[in-house]
Amino acid sequence: MATSFATRAYPYREPSDIDRVAASHFGIRALRQGQRELIEAVLAGRDAVGILPTGGGKSLCFQLPSLFFDKTVVVVSPLLALMRDQSAKLEGLAIASTRIDSTLNTADERDALADVRDGRVDMVYVTPEGLRRDDVRAALAARGVSLFVVDEAHCISSWGHDFRPSFLGLADAFAAAGRPPVLALTATATADVANDVVSGLRLRAPTIVRASCERPNLRLDVIRTPGDERRQAALARLLETEPGSVIVYTTTVKTAELLWERLGRTHQGVGRYHGDLPMGVRDATQRAFMDGRYRIMVATKAFGMGVDKPDIRLVIHYELPDSIESYAQEVGRAGRDGAPARAALLYRYEDKRVHEWFARGKYPSPADVARIAAHMGGLPCEAEISAAEIAKTARVATRKTEALLFELARIGLVQAHGRSFVVRRPRDIAGAVPRLVGINAARREHDAARLEAIMRYAEHVECRWKQVARHFGEALAQGCGRCDCCAGREVAS
Repeated sequence: MATSFATRAYPYREPSDIDRVAASHFGIRALRQGQRELIEAVLAGRDAVGILPTGGGKSLCFQLPSLFFDKTVVVVSPLLALMRDQSAKLEGLAIASTRIDSTLNTADERDALADVRDGRVDMVYVTPEGLRRDDVRAALAARGVSLFVVDEAHCISSWGHDFRPSFLGLADAFAAAGRPPVLALTATATADVANDVVSGLRLRAPTIVRASCERPNLRLDVIRTPGDERRQAALARLLETEPGSVIVYTTTVKTAELLWERLGRTHQGVGRYHGDLPMGVRDATQRAFMDGRYRIMVATKAFGMGVDKPDIRLVIHYELPDSIESYAQEVGRAGRDGAPARAALLYRYEDKRVHEWFARGKYPSPADVARIAAHMGGLPCEAEISAAEIAKTARVATRKTEALLFELARIGLVQAHGRSFVVRRPRDIAGAVPRLVGINAARREHDAARLEAIMRYAEHVECRWKQVARHFGEALAQGCGRCDCCAGREVAS
């Protein structure tokens, strides 16, 4: 194991120390936009929010400060593959790390907790669910925490494109650990989502750094493809003209499987990735893509977040994504090495119907809310129960149930406690039903608006990067000069 922080933490005295350690330890001669401000905030003990584009160097903003701290840095991430990859890479940087997640066997987990308790690691990677466990909290408390990092912080926003209910319990976990500084990082956040991150994590007067979302090396094109034959032909041409690594995104598992089979008959090295595949198959597929055995990855949005493959030359959206936020996150996986790359959206108006169908089952219905409230209202005060138990009784999906329980926690009717919830005011839960129903109705409307926004992006003849930047509250002075709109011609379909 690498030398622990207990024996070699650097003293931090002045900003020039950042440059010295960046060069000597990471081989970095110049920091990217936003990195210095975030690192200085963290080293000064302030909360911070970093909104940096995909490939913008978010990891350095906590890896470098970890070398100055005398207590561990805890990185909360929903991405198991990223946790494994980053933990492995840290060994080469002499940053001792471990991870605590559901993929560890009992012996490995026991060893990881012991490393944390005994101060043998600089950095701990843990899932939001893991941070709710009493044994994990006890191990962190034994040594202390210098910094909490929330990776993919947009997941805390129920108004965002990738909401994870488990993120809503993070603020309580931070408080239980003595509330050290918190660094929240994401590549995609509108102003509303950024505000949600600040309030949801209970950040204290945070330093907020937003770097430009524009990627000068990335060309954005929209190709109109009415009819399946036109779309298949456009896909074939794109794959023929780009010899490098490619991701082809689909909306549904069914389309991903069909494309994988079809492309496998005409191309070498084609993999597929979606949430219906076993974890072992997904891991093996991702490794094959990362090491170049697969050139083309056909995938749903389940693939890509946290994938650090610098030489992806082309990202194709075979079907319309659900929002500009999702689109920006996914196309940002191209050209992370700084070399020219391209993103192509194959646009067909009818694709919106699939997203409308998904939206109908995304949030609890009024009947779902009523059943959960009726069950919760009948429990005794101080009863402790899990989301899974309530979901089974109320016949509502666990994810939807957990989101509702955290909403009840926000208004003080229940309290999150580890992996469970404690009922505090059961008699008042029935009265909260109209509020919960209204929140879910507003979220459905918000999702519909985000879908309309990505459709306007595809249909509007204006610089693509200007449209993306405007969505995230940024104004570009001029067109990018390299998208299909700036080129003044429609891309051949």
